[in-house]
Amino acid sequence: MYTLYIANKNYSSWSLRPWVLLREHAIAFQERLVAFEGPSNRTLFRRFSPNGKVPCLVDADRTVWDSLAIAEYLAERHEGMWSADPDARAWARCATAEMHSGFSALREMCSMNCGLRVRLHTISNALAQDLERVGELFGEGIARYGGPFLAGASFTVVDAFFAPVAFRVQTYELPLDAAAASYCQRLLGLASMRQWYEEALREPWREPAHEAEALRSGSRLGDLRGLAP
Repeated sequence: MYTLYIANKNYSSWSLRPWVLLREHAIAFQERLVAFEGPSNRTLFRRFSPNGKVPCLVDADRTVWDSLAIAEYLAERHEGMWSADPDARAWARCATAEMHSGFSALREMCSMNCGLRVRLHTISNALAQDLERVGELFGEGIARYGGPFLAGASFTVVDAFFAPVAFRVQTYELPLDAAAASYCQRLLGLASMRQWYEEALREPWREPAHEAEALRSGSRLGDLRGLAP
């Protein structure tokens, strides 16, 4: 059985990607959550992850780090991780790679914090461009491949990589067109995403650096942590 090392569900967008992919494909794994501890994160995570970061997947005596490498590793072993249609698969790989390496303004101004609700002071030109591109990708994928997911009828790697965007949209009330907003709601309604969200709200940890990041670009409207059933 796989072991997936992750960090706080409230903060760790990178951890969410392989976690939700495994859950949506009903692949058994053991979860190991190691909470962020500020400046000592890298030393802490180096105990199991070669680059000192999460997520990290352990498969017997093999260790795979980085969310994209983990997704590709799983795709070699399990069907359905990418679309079977060559065109949809090529598009999805491009969109996944773009998400993995891009959208810096969205990441910097709207760090993932599932439990907070934040009103942004302003939407910068860079953030507006990122949101416009997100909308373009969501609309294009669903229009070209029929939905309800980005590369067709099934949840695949590309959906997992954009899953953290749905939580960011929820936290910061980010403006998207109707089709893109509907797709985000579809992601948030998945059983796996609801489980992640509820467990994030129940976490007892508050890591100062991540808390500060969420409020760097806006003001707190509410904190739902501790209210999960």
